[in-house]
Amino acid sequence: MAEGIHEVKYDDGDIYKGHWNGDGKRDGLGVLKFADDTTYKGEFSNGMNSGYGVLTFADGSKYEGQFSDGKYHGYGVFSGKDGMKYEGEFNDGKANGAGKVTFPDGSPGRPRQEGTFQDRKLVTGGKQAAAVRQAQDAQQMAQQKASEAAALK
Repeated sequence: MAEGIHEVKYDDGDIYKGHWNGDGKRDGLGVLKFADDTTYKGEFSNGMNSGYGVLTFADGSKYEGQFSDGKYHGYGVFSGKDGMKYEGEFNDGKANGAGKVTFPDGSPGRPRQEGTFQDRKLVTGGKQAAAVRQAQDAQQMAQQKASEAAALK
């Protein structure tokens, strides 16, 4: 496939519209809509969602932030369909590092779910204002990139 912006419909029902590199891989901004109605809007590199983007699941859950090699990686915000939210660091697709959980009622939980997470579990408590701020900044950048990707002609 030639470099540039193209739309491709895959045999499994997925549809990608966005930038392609000279090697025929998704690269740059794009929108990937999966057959199950999950949608990724944002940056791609070497065929994978990588950089800033928004992944919205069919049930309404959403991750907004940084990706690497197709996985949540870096800072971001995951919002569950039930209103639960995690803001902080992700590694290899999991909440891992400094972060904060906010429950659907707006509370941080009892005991407070803020601190250092390892493999999605709180291991050390403590305020994480800097990590939450970085996650919110990544969320804003992801929303911007998603908007740019959705506007591709």
